Amino acid sequence: MAELVYPPVIGAARAMFRVQGLRFDIRGTENVPRKGGALLVSNHIGYLDFVFAGLTALPNKRLVRFMAKESVFRHKVSGPLMRAMKHIPVDRSEGMHAYAHALDALRAGEIIGVFPEATISQSFTLKSFKSGAARLAEEAGVPLLPMALWGTQRLWTKGHPRHLGRNKFPISMRVGEPMRANEGEKPGALTRRLRMRVQELLEDAQRAYPGKPSGPDDRWWLPSHLGGTAPTPEEAAELDRADRDERAAKR
Repeated sequence: MAELVYPPVIGAARAMFRVQGLRFDIRGTENVPRKGGALLVSNHIGYLDFVFAGLTALPNKRLVRFMAKESVFRHKVSGPLMRAMKHIPVDRSEGMHAYAHALDALRAGEIIGVFPEATISQSFTLKSFKSGAARLAEEAGVPLLPMALWGTQRLWTKGHPRHLGRNKFPISMRVGEPMRANEGEKPGALTRRLRMRVQELLEDAQRAYPGKPSGPDDRWWLPSHLGGTAPTPEEAAELDRADRDERAAKR
């Protein structure tokens, strides 16, 4: 079927990026397969990560279908767009439906994008990875594509106001070589190996990142181990627990 919605949305996003003056440093796009299924696995530091991660597949004329929380699909604006672009809703209370949907799409030759940390990392460091990506790729018989994003948190992330004007922020992306399970390798072991590779790509993006804080009050987007004022991983875990408790109380 013709893609009637996804290409115009990409065009609109690129126009917005030009208005913002964003500067992209994207490496490893040659690792995205030109055909066949694959599972793109990225870290998660901002609300717009799926938009930027999808850009890495465009040089090879591929579109990425992302697995995203079901509430995004209920929104009156984003919902119709997400469905038209064939992204996959994930209801965390009934995850097997999304798993089966993604499995069918991978076997049909689609690239599926996932964020195995499940939620945005408020420390901007890697959280633990869920093993679903490894299990999904192995069952579908497709490779895992590790990738890392850096700089997207400066635009819009959890707990901070949006900065979507003409900010000229640099955005860095790295895509690693495809990964598959070794013979006899369990999903947990593959997940740990995948996380290590994403960590390597993230550190490479951070080392090459040209952006610097504009002053003492602009260090919030740097993790604590890089001299920033973002929460430590332990503090971020406490914030995540508080968020879960608040959501549960509203049900």
